This record gives sequence, C-alpha cells and structure tokens, in this order.
Amino acid sequence: MIRVGDEVPDFELPSSLPTASGKPGKPLKLSDYRGKKAVVLALYPLDFSPVCSGEMSCFRDDFAQFQGAETEVIGVSVDSAWCHAAFADKMGFTFPLVADFQPRGAFARQLGLFEEDKGFTSRATVIVDRAGKAAYVKNHGLGTPRDNAEILAALREVR
Repeated sequence: MIRVGDEVPDFELPSSLPTASGKPGKPLKLSDYRGKKAVVLALYPLDFSPVCSGEMSCFRDDFAQFQGAETEVIGVSVDSAWCHAAFADKMGFTFPLVADFQPRGAFARQLGLFEEDKGFTSRATVIVDRAGKAAYVKNHGLGTPRDNAEILAALREVR
C-alpha cells in the first residue's frame, strides 16, 4: 500500500464531468493539480451501494470546508464515467468522480488499494500534497465510512 511520503502515480482517467459533446467522460489528470492544490482522492468500492452513497455524501455536505482548505476532492472507483455521472447527478455531487474502469482498477492497484478478491476499489483516502506526494493515507475498511473531520484535520497539516 502507498505510504506517506511516496510519490502518488499520475493518472488520466475519464470522469463524471461532461466532454465538449456533453457526454460524461472528460479526462482528468492528477498532475494538473500539482503545484496548485492538494487533492483528496476518495477511493470507494461502487456507485449506488448503501455505504458508498452515504459516506460520499459527506464530501458533498462538507464541500465548502474542503474548498476552503484549497483542496480538490476526486472520487475514484471502478464504475464507468456514465455510471459516475448518474451517481453524481442523483446524489448532488459537484466534485468529479473518475472511472478506474479499463483496465479495471489499474490506478487503485498502483496504490495497493484494490480488493482483488472482490474486483473493486478499497474504501480509502489518500491526500496528495501540492508536490504530488502522499501526505495522508488510510484504508478505512469496506464497511466503515470515512471521517471527514479527520481528513480535514490532516489537510490543515498539509498546508
């Protein structure tokens, strides 16, 4: 599993955001934030699952606090950009969700945060500092929601 201080691998993945044609799948690159903002990578198993729906809503509910911390929140799971767009729309998410879809879980595997026996992403949080290094890493466990207060406290240390 990735550790604090490790460089976080870059990705370019399709997202829930619309392309120029209006269809989901606008590519996002982690490196686009380097030198500009910290990034909270909120890895989660699956869109629309009960725990994921509830705990990802915490990012929506606390979004102003993350923006105030000069931080971008990016959700990461193995669902497709189309599924992510539907999930974001239904849940009212304004932060992007990226599709670690094909090859399935490739980015999560690079982080050591893929549940091979289940075929989906671990529930984990990685804070990437402005230099592209992991400043906080926690695998929360599949049935355990993450604690945004803990993540926001960790972000205060990143500045």
